[in-house]
Amino acid sequence: MRILAFDLGTSSVRGLVLDAGARPLPGALARRKTPISIVEGGAATIDGPAYLGALMECLDDLSAAGHLDGVELVATSAQWHSVVPLDPDGEPLGPVLTWLDTRPSPPPGVPGPADPDDFHRRTGTWWHRFYWSVRLPWLRELAGVGPLRFAGLVEYVLGRLLEETAMSISQASGTGLLDLRTLDWDAEACELAEVRPGELPALAPADWSGRLRPEYARRWPALRSVRWTPPTGDGAASNVGSACYDTRRAAVTVGTSAAVRLVQSAPVGTELPSLPEQLWRYRVDHGHVVTGTAFSAGGSLYAWARKQLRLPEGPELDRALARIPLDGGAVRADPRLGGDRPPGLAPSGSGMITGIGLDTAAVEILAGLMAALCRQVDTGVAAIESTLDKRVQVVLGGGAVAASTWWRRAFAATLAPREVHHVPDPEIGAVGAALVAIGRLDGATGLERIVRTDEGRSGTATRSDHQQYPS
Repeated sequence: MRILAFDLGTSSVRGLVLDAGARPLPGALARRKTPISIVEGGAATIDGPAYLGALMECLDDLSAAGHLDGVELVATSAQWHSVVPLDPDGEPLGPVLTWLDTRPSPPPGVPGPADPDDFHRRTGTWWHRFYWSVRLPWLRELAGVGPLRFAGLVEYVLGRLLEETAMSISQASGTGLLDLRTLDWDAEACELAEVRPGELPALAPADWSGRLRPEYARRWPALRSVRWTPPTGDGAASNVGSACYDTRRAAVTVGTSAAVRLVQSAPVGTELPSLPEQLWRYRVDHGHVVTGTAFSAGGSLYAWARKQLRLPEGPELDRALARIPLDGGAVRADPRLGGDRPPGLAPSGSGMITGIGLDTAAVEILAGLMAALCRQVDTGVAAIESTLDKRVQVVLGGGAVAASTWWRRAFAATLAPREVHHVPDPEIGAVGAALVAIGRLDGATGLERIVRTDEGRSGTATRSDHQQYPS
């Protein structure tokens, strides 16, 4: 059996083919960049039809190379929190709002949840511009009168490709409108969102599957009878793809943004684990929750600094960074260039850099920003550990840390004395979604490349031992 796995991210669409154990097949990868429009005032949007086109081009590439032959299952890792208003025919009424968009605000005169702590416990979220409870009234005002529906980016995309779609429990949990225990829409959250009948997607049961529309089955005949499984939120999929599927290990993933997350068992209807006020909680699937915190800074921060500071690339940049202490040296920074993720409310443009002198090099500014994110992540890991009364192992993942040896070492130094590992493979999201789809959250296969990162007592990384992760 082969598995087709998608990673529908903020900055790119990737499709890859895996074997039955969720191991990527050599060369069976297609990728398209998906530009995000970021403009003054906090707007951060994606063109939905263009994004759909990029996904279809990936499928065309894989089909033309014969990689879709033998595929029996499609799994999807998809970005959380996006939302787009649709007309009755499923066409977008505007661009897709991404998690980076900081413009939505609560309607005037609305006091919010009656009991904010209970609201946070039930939904795992806050009444915040990041979630649909605030975003839907704001979007409805922009869309004007007339019937409309709301969907996330992945629901819009799959709604165009498949005969019938529904919103997975994992994706629904990222809206802030789902009761995480009962797995149904939360009445108070929907009231705050001013939800009207028919505006929300149907929720997918655990055994839901989709099939291609006839016109697309003709375009990609190898997928004619293939089953599409419910999408998994990208953060949850990355945890599973990093072998962080229980309370022994927390995942630190640095892609476009950065996040710290822990997966726990929580079957539907059972009491949920405790949730500190500064952490969010979503669903992996019907049987597991993922708890954590996230930061707007990540690979986007790294890319911004390299471009604006005109830094070198590749080995030259690595050599320059290697001369800087792992704590960032004299430069100190607030890395919130893109604003706060919830529960924070800092707007886009809140970043700051201090400690700069006439002799400060551009690479020192980059290191200061990177080290600042390491310290944010350390605070997040400590918050997660407060719910467990034990220290966790940490697994670093994502394209940004895979590309930077210095950043991995800086994370390991900041997170010490915790045991720190990293996943060199950047496709942890797609692999994780496939493992969820085949019911192997334990990640027993496809994880041979998780390796150990060790640091010397002086704070300078001494080596990276390529060892299989302990089970």
